[in-house]
Amino acid sequence: MSEVIMLIIYCAILGSGVGFLAGLLGIGGGLVIVPILSAILLHFEVLAAEQVVVAAIATSMASILFTSTSSAIAHHKNGNVPWGIAPWIMMGVALGALISGFLAALLPEHVVRIVFAVSVVLIALKMLLSSKNDAPVERKLPNKGVLTVFTTLTGGLSAMIGIGGGALLVPLLTFFSLDMKKAIGCASACGIVIALFGSIGYISSGSAYFALKDGFAGFVYLPALFGIVCTSWFTAPLGAKATHYLPVSTIKKIFAVLLFVVAVNMVVN
Repeated sequence: MSEVIMLIIYCAILGSGVGFLAGLLGIGGGLVIVPILSAILLHFEVLAAEQVVVAAIATSMASILFTSTSSAIAHHKNGNVPWGIAPWIMMGVALGALISGFLAALLPEHVVRIVFAVSVVLIALKMLLSSKNDAPVERKLPNKGVLTVFTTLTGGLSAMIGIGGGALLVPLLTFFSLDMKKAIGCASACGIVIALFGSIGYISSGSAYFALKDGFAGFVYLPALFGIVCTSWFTAPLGAKATHYLPVSTIKKIFAVLLFVVAVNMVVN
């Protein structure tokens, strides 16, 4: 069996888990995809070590376009996408993601790695603290203009570290007392926008470094993208359905521990 086929199989296994998490928590899955895909690309010697992280982030971003679409469709059917505020949030994350997709390609690899690790730790802490908050303080959503500014920053950081935005958007929206299920649904929809504009940036900026004949569209490695998407598209709706049956607070605690492990791995390796 050729190495490319084996790589696709590994990525398909990765995609099945990532898709479920995307639907369940409204995340794009990049927090899981990036470190694992980096290890896969290194194992199959697809890229030099100093190029792996950016390629993994770009491929993660492209896969999130499909995973978030599948997840958002499922959440929309369940009435969990708050379309009254979603367009304003999408506007912000689109701008931030487009800028960040170009900026990340200009940053040294170790800087991207540090930004990723620090962001993951902060997100994990937020998940743990929020899951312990049994009596949340009621806060009103800011006006739509301010909300757009907040989400521009969120979208920029999300695209820079290769995530769909849910890990940042869900804590932000629930901080302002938006219902958890609607926050997850909104994050799924916004993940589409972050992934679209972030992918445009990574494909455009990476076209000078990699060629399509080698399996790349800019920084996006197409065989890995295919492997992830061929399973995540189908498991994302299962995760969205599970939000109605599983205790999200408990899952967030487990996921937070996973994020700490991921952050340590990114720094050490």
